[in-house]
Amino acid sequence: MYHQMKMMMYGVRDDERPFIEQWQEQNHIDVQLTDQLLTEETVDQARGYDGIVAFQQLSYSNRMLQRMTEIGIYNLSLRNVGVDNIDLKQVAKLGIKLTNVPVYSPEAIAEFTVTQLMQLLRRTKEYTQKFEKHDFRWAPQISKELNQQTVGVIGTGHIGQCAIRIFQGFGAKVIAYDKFHNPELERQGLYVDTLDELYCQATVITLHIPLFPSTQHMIDATAIAKMNPGVIILNAARGQLIDEQALIDGLDRGIIGGAALDVMEDEIKVFNRNLGDQKIDYPEFNNLFSRDNVLISPHTAFYTDVAVRNMVEVSLNNNRQLIETGTADNLISTD
Repeated sequence: MYHQMKMMMYGVRDDERPFIEQWQEQNHIDVQLTDQLLTEETVDQARGYDGIVAFQQLSYSNRMLQRMTEIGIYNLSLRNVGVDNIDLKQVAKLGIKLTNVPVYSPEAIAEFTVTQLMQLLRRTKEYTQKFEKHDFRWAPQISKELNQQTVGVIGTGHIGQCAIRIFQGFGAKVIAYDKFHNPELERQGLYVDTLDELYCQATVITLHIPLFPSTQHMIDATAIAKMNPGVIILNAARGQLIDEQALIDGLDRGIIGGAALDVMEDEIKVFNRNLGDQKIDYPEFNNLFSRDNVLISPHTAFYTDVAVRNMVEVSLNNNRQLIETGTADNLISTD
């Protein structure tokens, strides 16, 4: 008897629905949608389905993964690139096949990063505050130009490479650090040999690397002490790359001239939630948010129509491949 393939999709937002419906029509596959996140309390809704597609900043608990296999589901496709919120050892132990979307729109994240830097250099936050008081004078908020900066790009994967092209388009000097050298960037002579070299040369530092135990808090007090006074730090990668207290100390001491943070260490306390008049119990966030020379955005660097469509389509295609063949183009190695 023919089995109709069925998928369960968790954490669905309204902006994803048109792309999901389009995919369903083209592929004639039943996709059940819920706006609930994938947890040990909600996973049972997928009973009887062949695969799960999910996206969330909340961690995927080991108990949820266990329960998933208990109801007979071994195919899990994430709609994003990061797998730092899922225990890969547990995934392997349970025999779950896991996929991600390694590239959905590097341009979106790179463009956003440069936009935030431009706002810091041109001091738009301070001008907005002056305008609210009907103060339309220029001084003393004199700006800096991007073409005069030395931008240190840490991580030269898809996003880092896009960012480099944009920074170069503005006429900035770019230097880069990555353990793995891109041949084209190597030919351009952009790489420095150590992070210390990058820290002492760069007037702007932008992070485009994954979170690993080895990169957690890589921007700490020791790293900041090696940086140029007045350096601007940009992070649209992972919040845990930066020790937020060290960042605050660096801002207080004037070593750091500004920061643009699209990610934070405890961002799930705040980001993608409407907190209204509630008191925010996150001292580092409150401190940084109050500063004229810090821009915080709620993990929205990726959030464009192109990226959302790609995240939806690639994750659904991944899940279909897993169900049909037991493997997929974007299978995560759990060795």
